[in-house]
Amino acid sequence: MTSETLPRVRADRPGRPASTGRGLLKHALIILFGFVMLYPLLWLLSSSFKPSEVIFREPSLLPSKVQFDNYTDGWTALAHPFEHYLMNSAVIAVLAIIGNLLTCSLAAYAFARVEFPLKKLWFALMLGTIMLPIHVLIVPQYVLFSKLDWINTILPLVVPKFLAHDAFFVFLMVQFIRGLPRELDEAARLDGCGHFRIYARIVMPLCLPALATSAVFTFIWTWNDFFSQLIFLTDPDKYTVPVALRSFMDAQGQTSWGPLFAMSVVALVPIFGFFLAGQRYLTRGIATTGLK
Repeated sequence: MTSETLPRVRADRPGRPASTGRGLLKHALIILFGFVMLYPLLWLLSSSFKPSEVIFREPSLLPSKVQFDNYTDGWTALAHPFEHYLMNSAVIAVLAIIGNLLTCSLAAYAFARVEFPLKKLWFALMLGTIMLPIHVLIVPQYVLFSKLDWINTILPLVVPKFLAHDAFFVFLMVQFIRGLPRELDEAARLDGCGHFRIYARIVMPLCLPALATSAVFTFIWTWNDFFSQLIFLTDPDKYTVPVALRSFMDAQGQTSWGPLFAMSVVALVPIFGFFLAGQRYLTRGIATTGLK
């Protein structure tokens, strides 16, 4: 047996440099593609430290002259300091997160654990709403909210979140709840718990990865939402960050590229911070939902 295994070990040794070379090539390609993906962000960051007149004349990522005037000028360039628009976006994003986590989790629990007539049909109709583009819905929504006198308020951007409006998050939580053992529900029911106590004390604590995933995506999508906020918010005092950034392109009939890029970098900081804070739960939520 020893004489038979030795040639195999010796035969395998010459292959190691080739496999190592392939591994290095794969890592080099990944780094290259990663740099290509990050290049627009790096260019934005670099341009925020350049004078506006040389931004498009210097292709280098390293500015020849670093200046911070773009940040100070951009912060006070509009009718209000930029923190005003950051606060407006933060209020809408926080309310949207609360609404989505509360109502989407309730709807998901109903679809996953409660039996009611035409359950499969309602679930299919709910999933069908994911395929409807916002451009189809925005006109009837605007007519409805106009009749309710909600235009130029945050209500059109917040109230639908408290009505399980985002079917994607309902589906995400349904898939996660279906993977939880039903024995937990049966044990709680033997102790006298109803659906709401099972939902609040058993299901929701176990759904923390799915809730964190929903919170992260809700924050990112709400923070970056430009179209809906542009339609429903007409008062400059109520502008959010995306709409305020658009205002830099109208100031004095020309685009202030330096302050615009500087405030764009500032607007990206909360997104990166929120994503990094929930990255651990985000990975767990996506992985476990996909497996179940």
